[in-house]
Order: sequence, then C-alpha cells, then structure tokens
Amino acid sequence: HVDVDSDVEADFNQAVILMNEDKYAQAVELLNTVVQREQRLPAPFVNLAIAQNKIGDKKAAEKNLIKALKLDIGHPVANNELGLLYRKTGKFNAARTAYQNAIKEHPDYLPAKRNLGVLCDLYLHDYDCALEQFEDYLELVPDDKEVVIWVADVKRRIGK
Repeated sequence: HVDVDSDVEADFNQAVILMNEDKYAQAVELLNTVVQREQRLPAPFVNLAIAQNKIGDKKAAEKNLIKALKLDIGHPVANNELGLLYRKTGKFNAARTAYQNAIKEHPDYLPAKRNLGVLCDLYLHDYDCALEQFEDYLELVPDDKEVVIWVADVKRRIGK
C-alpha cells in the first residue's frame, strides 16, 4: 500500500473524469502534474499513456507505459495498452510479449487474452496460439458470439 497525498489523488480522480468525458488533452495536462508529484504507482502513468495515445502522441504513450511496467511488470492494463500500441505500429513480437506478460500475472484478464488471440490469428498466423487464447477467453465469457465465430473460423482454417 502506498500513501498518496490527497491533492494528488484528487487530481488523478479528476483526470479520470476528464478521460471519461473524452477530454483527453485536459487529462494529459492534469496527469502530467500527477506523475511529477507521484512516481511510485503505475496507474497515473497508464492513464497518462491512454490519454496521450487518444490524442495521437504514441511515443509519449509508449514511454509512460514502459514507466508503469518498470513499477509493475505484470500490470495487465499497461501490458494490454502497450500490446495494442505495438500491434498498431507493426511490432508484433513485442506486442505478443506484452500480452503474455499481462496474462502470466493475471490469467483472467480478458482484454489481453482476446487481443493476443487476434494478434496470433491475423498478424502472426499462429493459429494454435489464437485458438488457445480464444478458447480460454470463451471459458470465461461463453456468450461472446463474435469470439465463438472466430474459434469456428480458426478451426476451419487449421482443419480441426
């Protein structure tokens, strides 16, 4: 547990509200002040990176996700966001590593499982990996009809 100054916590919470209102540039400004004052927790760096990514500053987003992961290598949201960022920039092996880091520490973190499945299927053509991720995902979310279709499609392509 980390004791956080109440002003820092209030600013962080206000930044989350701004992000929920799609006011990402304002959130970035506020979160920059938060991370200047509090550098022991990954969440402010993760939220800063998400907001930066939303306004198109991918380099800053990557830098802040890496800072978050230095504090908590298995942070599921940081790894998932980094995986998405790497996938969009064509760094597929780095994306895979990020998703795997999230899943290793948090095996029930569904966004990373689903995104790793998509990466393995569409970008890496590793259909065994894709099938494993999608089937694991469906064990936890059996009613996701989209992923049910993806499983059937992957099985059809690999002859299962």
